[in-house]
Amino acid sequence: MSNEETLFSKIVKGEIPADILFQDDRVTAFRDINPQAPTHILIIPNKIIPTVNDIGETDEALIGYMFIVARNLAKEEGIAEDGYRLLINCGSHGHQEVYHLHMHLVGGRPLGRMLKG
Repeated sequence: MSNEETLFSKIVKGEIPADILFQDDRVTAFRDINPQAPTHILIIPNKIIPTVNDIGETDEALIGYMFIVARNLAKEEGIAEDGYRLLINCGSHGHQEVYHLHMHLVGGRPLGRMLKG
């Protein structure tokens, strides 16, 4: 995978509008345009990392920070106490649609089992 511009990197730069809930120099979080639950937020690194497989050793703090941002947003959205799901898809079999690493924060209703056994 390359580090070419993505739909998400254009959102980070403000070239494509989005409902941005949080942005700093490391990550951007915005509402998913096709929500799967009452709360569905995407948390992305501002740096283009195509997939989980492309995370480097130097990205350790950044990836951990994404979880801190997710926790804070869950609290702000009022879903932290009842629970929520964090999901990262990787590659075609993982149904990754945009090749810019992103974490889905999903909640606001019971989500059921993630995979059917």
